[in-house]
Amino acid sequence: MHITEARSGRILVVDDQPANLRVVATLLERHGLTAVAAGSGREALAAARADAPDLLLLDMRMPGMDGFELLAAFRADPALADIPAIFLTAAHDRDLLVRAFEAGAVDYVTKPFMAEELLARVDAQLGLKLTRDRLQRIARERQQLVNLVAHDLKNPLSTVLFAAQMLQQPDCRRDRVPRYLQIVQDSTEDALDYIRRYLEQQAAGRSEDAAARADLGATLVWLEQRYALPLEAAGMRLDVQAPAQPLAVAAEPLVLRQVAENLVTNALKYARGGGELTLSARPGAPGFARLLAEDRGPGIPAALQRQLFKPFQRLDPDAGDRLSSGLGLALAHQIVAERGGQLWYEDRPGGGARFVLELPAARAA
Repeated sequence: MHITEARSGRILVVDDQPANLRVVATLLERHGLTAVAAGSGREALAAARADAPDLLLLDMRMPGMDGFELLAAFRADPALADIPAIFLTAAHDRDLLVRAFEAGAVDYVTKPFMAEELLARVDAQLGLKLTRDRLQRIARERQQLVNLVAHDLKNPLSTVLFAAQMLQQPDCRRDRVPRYLQIVQDSTEDALDYIRRYLEQQAAGRSEDAAARADLGATLVWLEQRYALPLEAAGMRLDVQAPAQPLAVAAEPLVLRQVAENLVTNALKYARGGGELTLSARPGAPGFARLLAEDRGPGIPAALQRQLFKPFQRLDPDAGDRLSSGLGLALAHQIVAERGGQLWYEDRPGGGARFVLELPAARAA
């Protein structure tokens, strides 16, 4: 018997006859596939819900839950609805085969079958399924990248817009004009750096440099230069507390600013009523260093704190700006976790919110 080149894949084989199960499972295993055997429809449904297969190969007529009922249960379950199904049947009844396709089957093989025919049909449907899964995964990754870039560009572009609006004010203070112009230039350069970084990573498939190093004190200075005026315009005072000794973390400076910037803009949107924002840096757990953002706003109710770092969660849809997508904290949390750190929220003593960003300390230069 000629065996074609095998594909990787997991096949759920369902038949109430143990002999048929052994024959089909052995044939698939020899072809390099993983075969999971189930002797009934209910057993197959439980196995699929525990670990979804790539393809369903099922008998049409079985006691209890027959093939049509099993396939209907698959199609009714969102997690299983897209799994292709091939019927194994001794029936040659045209109406029964039409019913099989109407139920959602993609193909059928009549018993007794030729091994080459069964493997060819399995390979064809499995190849389509795996290709579709790969395309869906690529589409999800592309959409995640679009979300990431769009969100990260929002902060520097919003800062450019703020500086431009202040420059247009009739009563704009002349001594602040150079600072506003510098904000425009720096924010524009940051936006271009974000784009350049994403393009380079996509083109080269690179991850962050293992020797990356960012100084927390320098990051605090950057945040003060960038956001002191926007916070002042919103009625908030910025208090920056430099670390007592140099502190560096294992992250690219651009990435650290990107995460810390989300904490500042979050306070700018939701904690204006508190009137202040304190940024500080200090040693954390052994081998780690921390950056803290603390405000005197309303804080986060305990019932909502579990949603804080989930994507597209705006805890107060009526507050903040209309461009907010609810992605900022979720992206920041993911970026920090990918670098071996943590980002968490805690209530600030005396009222308000405290966000703690903790990253591994950088190795000595």
